[in-house]
Amino acid sequence: MNQHMASCRVSVIIPTYNRSWCLAEAIDSVLSQTHNNMELIVVDDGSTDETPGLLSRYGSRLRCLRQTNRGVSAARNHGIQAADGVLIAFLDSDDTWQPDKLARQVEFFNRQPDAKICQTEETWIRRGVRVNPKRRHRKPSGWIFEASLALCLVSPSAVMMRRELLEEMGGFDESLAACEDYDLWLRVSLRYPIHLIDDALVVKRGGHDDQLSRQHSLDRYRIQSLAKIISSEGISDDQALAAAAMLRKKCRIYAAGCRKHGRIKEAKAYEMLAEQDRAQRLDPDHALQGVLK
Repeated sequence: MNQHMASCRVSVIIPTYNRSWCLAEAIDSVLSQTHNNMELIVVDDGSTDETPGLLSRYGSRLRCLRQTNRGVSAARNHGIQAADGVLIAFLDSDDTWQPDKLARQVEFFNRQPDAKICQTEETWIRRGVRVNPKRRHRKPSGWIFEASLALCLVSPSAVMMRRELLEEMGGFDESLAACEDYDLWLRVSLRYPIHLIDDALVVKRGGHDDQLSRQHSLDRYRIQSLAKIISSEGISDDQALAAAAMLRKKCRIYAAGCRKHGRIKEAKAYEMLAEQDRAQRLDPDHALQGVLK
């Protein structure tokens, strides 16, 4: 490892809530990294299981921050505020890293001093079995805003970003119960390229019952994020039109689901928003009359 690379301080943030069954594997994969100039911050978001005892066994090898249960966005933001690294990396408590994950990304930033953010490829495990991502989940590299509108193509566990970028973006939106990562990556990709290291340096584990994606209707929160970004500063006409088209599509899909489950008032609000035909005329606050809030 060259001297410049060794001098890059990385802050690793693991948010966790009642994940004692898998948290140790995540922590151990961080402590086993070949890049040693790093700090590990675990934010316990009000766990009621064995998490506090598990964390205490690591002693000074990590910093543990505890808060009342406020959600993953608040937990990550808490960790960001406490971090002192120039580079920030996140790891979900049910995922793990390959030993050279941090070293490879630090090396990338040393080669690309103008880059703000990069991610790596992943190996996907579902209920203990390796699966291949579908074509629509394939990660692009570079200017990925339009490609990212349909679904999240950036994984928190695979990302490393410069601290100043997080400060510029204002961190994760704590008003979103889910899709908080989709929201942040859209805001980032609106302004900067998101680079890809095309090697699987993350093991992403899914299929368990406590995943947020299994507890929420994700399109509801993607709609909220899209409605917000359409009216944001710096968005180009082409970007706004692409975001508006995706918002209308998701509104129609979500409204159909609302009707299927008898939520007619909610369905009508989303249908009203879907009928607005130009990005310049989209008025989510009026159309939804508080449904998104």
